[in-house]
Amino acid sequence: MYFFDEQTAKDLEFDEIRKLIVNACQNPTAKERMSQLSPFGSIEEASHSIEQSHELLSIRRLGLRFPRLEFSELLKEIRLLGIKSSSLDIEGVVRIYDATRMVNDLLLFFKIEEEYPLLKSLVKQAHYTKDISKAIEKVLDKSMQIKDDASEDLLYIRNRIKSVKKQVNKNFEKAVRQAKSQGFVTDISENVIDNRRVLTIVSTFKRQVDGNIMGSSKTGSLSYIEPRANEMLNKELDQLIDDERIEVRRIIKELTDYLRAYLPLIESYQSILCKLDEIMAKVKFAERIKANKPKINIKNQDTFLHEAFHPLLYLTNNGLQKTTKSQSFNLDSSRRIIVISGPNAGGKSITLKTMGLLQMMFQSGLLVSASPKSIFAWFDYILSDIGDNQSIENQLSTYSYRLQRMKFFIGKTSPKTLLLLDEFGTGSDPELGGALAEVFFETIYRKGCYGVVTTHYSNIKLRAAKLEEAVNANMLFNKETLEPEFELEIGQPGSSFTFEVAEMNGIPRPILNAAKNKINRKKLDLDQLIADLQKDKSAVYHLKTDLEHAQKQAEEAKESFEAKQKQYETRLETQQKLIESNNKYLNHGKKMEQFIASFETKAKGKNQDLFAEIRKYISIEKTKILDAERIRLEKEKELERQRKAPKNRKYKAKATEQPIVIGSRVKLKTTKQIGEVLALEGEEATVAFGVFKTKVSLSKLVFIDGVVKKRTKK
Repeated sequence: MYFFDEQTAKDLEFDEIRKLIVNACQNPTAKERMSQLSPFGSIEEASHSIEQSHELLSIRRLGLRFPRLEFSELLKEIRLLGIKSSSLDIEGVVRIYDATRMVNDLLLFFKIEEEYPLLKSLVKQAHYTKDISKAIEKVLDKSMQIKDDASEDLLYIRNRIKSVKKQVNKNFEKAVRQAKSQGFVTDISENVIDNRRVLTIVSTFKRQVDGNIMGSSKTGSLSYIEPRANEMLNKELDQLIDDERIEVRRIIKELTDYLRAYLPLIESYQSILCKLDEIMAKVKFAERIKANKPKINIKNQDTFLHEAFHPLLYLTNNGLQKTTKSQSFNLDSSRRIIVISGPNAGGKSITLKTMGLLQMMFQSGLLVSASPKSIFAWFDYILSDIGDNQSIENQLSTYSYRLQRMKFFIGKTSPKTLLLLDEFGTGSDPELGGALAEVFFETIYRKGCYGVVTTHYSNIKLRAAKLEEAVNANMLFNKETLEPEFELEIGQPGSSFTFEVAEMNGIPRPILNAAKNKINRKKLDLDQLIADLQKDKSAVYHLKTDLEHAQKQAEEAKESFEAKQKQYETRLETQQKLIESNNKYLNHGKKMEQFIASFETKAKGKNQDLFAEIRKYISIEKTKILDAERIRLEKEKELERQRKAPKNRKYKAKATEQPIVIGSRVKLKTTKQIGEVLALEGEEATVAFGVFKTKVSLSKLVFIDGVVKKRTKK
């Protein structure tokens, strides 16, 4: 069972992750739930959530046509349908109509696409039906307005309204023409009062116009008159409009009563669509941070981060068009605690926070910004002490606050605890505080926890070196410029480069020498030794990186050569078999000719017509064989030409009927993206589309015959 520590979530900026996901949600219910996002109570729940997101991410990465999730919530409609005498409004009916069509589309999608069991199970809370949409379509037109023929009474009322309006307009136009001819109107001949068209008459002539005076202008110079011919028609029109409103209300009430029987199904629409809104928001966030589904370790707490990076730092750097360095390291039973040392601004804290934040994201059911090769385990406690925290409310200094946290940690620490301690031991007298920090370190170590610790204290580094299941690490620095490489190196503590960095920042040498004279010589020599070792490590690291890059290029070139060699050997073997077959046929043909010649001589002219036909047949077959040989030679020339062509030339892929095997290049029938078959299991294939892997039914794959241009790494 997971214990959620709010202070740790604050230290790791988990609330920023929540906000980004909330912003990706469409509806209030999903936004509210995601604003409360926190780690699940068990690894099974977290794994289920991660797998749901992974399924939807797979659908989007493969370019499948997933139904658009654009809907309005049905909370008001569900509440009204639960009240017997209630009635929906037209907007509510439209929302239900949109929801039923959307869920029906989802059900159809997962009926076809069967590789997504968790999402399919979620959607199958509902069942496919057109009853709701058909009932609504009988009442509403395509623009979601009440149809004229929704009922016989409504049809009569609306036809009568059209007729009366037509007569009213006809009478009004006649009255306008008459008033104009008599000079009773101004440039503006009409107005509208109480939804009725009225004449604008100069008040001097108002008694000379036959009609009902509806009002006058502010100055009184103009009077507004309803023509007498329209007086009764307008009253009838008012009554008809009222009748229309009553009939529409009756129709909607009748439709509401019909929909009430489907209340449980409509409730499932709300549940499904809101849950999918949450999952889609998580996936959209995952796409922004290049997140993946990691491997999950349920046996113990061993964890492996491969090419992991801090998601918030990645987003910030991405906005600035800067590269974010990834980190790879692991925590296991042989090295449960990593102690990272080195100068400030070298990446110690961000490495620690990356570990903590990704672990909290994983336990909250989110995809993580790391390679799919990463392995995550479950911790009952994730606890941190990061930054310069003070408790003003309890009047605690930074050091007092840290002591309170350490007391709390000791009470909670177990083999299922992940501890994240930044700048461990600081805040007090270096010698006294360092001694206390060392005892704390030994205590939490004995409790079997896992953790990442950053420190400048030499005694902590030395203690870590002596403990069997702890290990020192440092952040690599450029040996010439002393600028950080943001690369974690496991195995050696790091120097703080105190005097080197100070000298680079312009501190006068006499001051530096005076400071060195105040330090214990052995400590200074030790720090210098560590600094020299770290510089050498940095140089070795760069040489190692260059060597690995060269080895990788050589391996790729070797694989490419072997693949082409195998291809040529296969084609050569095929052509050789064809030649042997052709030669066999030629030999048969020669024997047949010899037999015919012999038989023809013996027959002394008999059956000449039959022999002529046989000779003709043999001639045709020989021509076919020669043509086949000519085509073979032309193909060999073309293959040789292609072999000598530039390597990066791209050939158009053509779908063939060849069987799909491991190593085949294939594509989904519904997309253009080409992948490689990694494994076959029955009727399913594991296909890699770039770095993304997924299982796909063989019936949905098309074999691709052609050369696909490989992406070159920049």
